Amino acid sequence: MKAPGVFLLFNVLLLINVCSAAKRDTENDTDGEMYPADCDEWYAMGSEASGVHVIYPAGPQSAVPVYCDMTTDEGKWTVIQKRFNGSLAFFRGWTDYKLGFGRADGEYWLGLHNVYLLTLKRKYELRVDLGDFENNTAYAKYSDFALSPKAINPEEDGYALYVEGFHDGGAGDALSYHNGMKFSTYDSDRDTYTQNCAALSTGGFWFKSCHQANLNGPYLGGVHLSYASGVIWFPWKGYYYSLKTTEMKIRRV
Repeated sequence: MKAPGVFLLFNVLLLINVCSAAKRDTENDTDGEMYPADCDEWYAMGSEASGVHVIYPAGPQSAVPVYCDMTTDEGKWTVIQKRFNGSLAFFRGWTDYKLGFGRADGEYWLGLHNVYLLTLKRKYELRVDLGDFENNTAYAKYSDFALSPKAINPEEDGYALYVEGFHDGGAGDALSYHNGMKFSTYDSDRDTYTQNCAALSTGGFWFKSCHQANLNGPYLGGVHLSYASGVIWFPWKGYYYSLKTTEMKIRRV
């Protein structure tokens, strides 16, 4: 298991190359510089090509690299989770899931606290893009998305999932089952099941008892024999198929 410092180190290295551009944003700081809060603001600044950008969810001290999807469904999407080849382990503890891990130019998880900061003061929609090993794709969209929107302490509240307004892009609705649930990891069990769903499913997610979606499960490569294991979106592929690609992405509304 990689330490959360790996993600932070990549942030520093990437910032060296792009921080000068990142300061041209629509949100002013006291020094007169500008700091883009998300990919929507990067798009408004004229950055219309998909790729890695640095965003500042809570001002100049909160810099974090993300992948911006500027093409799908009119673009402006800030990608908060991305998997496509199984190169990154997602069976991790609470601290990693809180702070984030991976690389924005590869597989990664942005971090629960970063996502919370993004959705704290702005309204976002969520799109989940899925792909299988037979080159089929589908998506699900939710018009309202936030983490612990009413909590005084979001970590104590488990960065609880809030989603509403489902729109079907062929994937079906898996997240409504998880609505209101706290995020769980193997070392922080917050689900409603008698056992630890994160440990059983070997991945962190907003488990209930246990899941209809587990986009952070083990990368198993399609059809398998282990019930409810793998990268799962039950309404689309059931519990015996592990997906090839997943992207969770948010955009202002």
